[in-house]
Formats: sequence, structure tokens, C-alpha cells
Amino acid sequence: MLCCMPGVAFVPALLVSWSSAAFIISYVIAVLAGHVEPLVPYISDTGTKPPESGVFGFMINISALLAAITMYIRYLLIEKQNESSHFVRSSCNMFTLCIGLMGCTGMGIVATFQELAVPSVHDIGALVAFGSGVVYITLQSVISYKSCPRWNTYFVCHIRMAISVISCFAFIPMIVFASKISMTKIDWTPGEKVKSY
Repeated sequence: MLCCMPGVAFVPALLVSWSSAAFIISYVIAVLAGHVEPLVPYISDTGTKPPESGVFGFMINISALLAAITMYIRYLLIEKQNESSHFVRSSCNMFTLCIGLMGCTGMGIVATFQELAVPSVHDIGALVAFGSGVVYITLQSVISYKSCPRWNTYFVCHIRMAISVISCFAFIPMIVFASKISMTKIDWTPGEKVKSY
């Protein structure tokens, strides 16, 4: 099986490196072009205008592919471990994979449909990406606990669950505040009225 091959661990590392580079490169281009303020812009704002929109879209789509490959490797790993331990139902593992792949699809939608070009599609993609991501990491945390102590340490499980809880708490205000605003442009001048839809 693929998950038993040495060297597969480079895929998650590549995912983190590539995704970080995607955000940093598009941010630097957007700031140098004067399209965003340097102090903490929204991630989507750094991929809205050309030329950074092309870089952002291309790199985030590759990140979505790498994330899908990483999730599939994790799925195979759990299936292989489950052959001897039977700590989780195979259908639960498959369901978790499907949720993760939904998140990757949402990520691809976010990358393809820019924030200001098609805002409703972009927002739906972001909701699917972040929502599925939170559910995926929570389910993976539960699976990790079920695999203890043979396949995981409780320390690693606690770290994963802490990340899941933080993600849940971050997701809720994101939904609340995102529903309160509608963006039609990035650059605002003092005294300019905001259009609301």
C-alpha cells in the first residue's frame, strides 16, 4: 500500500510549504503593487487583483490538490492500521475522507472565483472549505483518540483536539461577521458610502 512506502511524509510537508508560499507570495505582490494595506489584509484580498490573482489562484489550486493527496494518504494509513486493531469503522474513515475532499473542492472554488469578481461563489467556496476543514480535523482527532495507545500518543491526540477546538471557535465568529458585511471593493476613501446588498 502507498501509506506503507517510505518517504510519503514529504507530501504533508510539501502541502504546508506550498500553501505558506502561496499566501506569502500573493501578499508580497499585492502589497508591492499597492492593492492591499500591509497590515493584516484578508487572505482573499491578496488574490483579488492581477497579477497576484493569477499567482494566488494557481498556487491555491495546487494546495487543494496536495491537501486531497494528504487526506487520501491519511485514509490509507488508517485503513492499514485498522486491519490489525479494528479501532474505527471503515465507513467512518471513508466519511471523514469525503468531508476532507469537500473542503479541498471549496478551496479550489475560492482560488478560482475571486472575491470581488464572483463574491457569492467565492463565499460559498470559503464556507465549504472552512466548514469542511473544521469537521475534518475534528473527526481526525476523534479517530486519533480511538487509535490510542497503539498508533498514537495521548499527547498528539490532545494537540489535535486543541487545534480542532480552536478551529471551531474561530469558525463561528467568521460566519457571524461575514454575514454582516458584503464587500464590493477593497479600496475605500474617507467619507465614501458603503453599498449594502
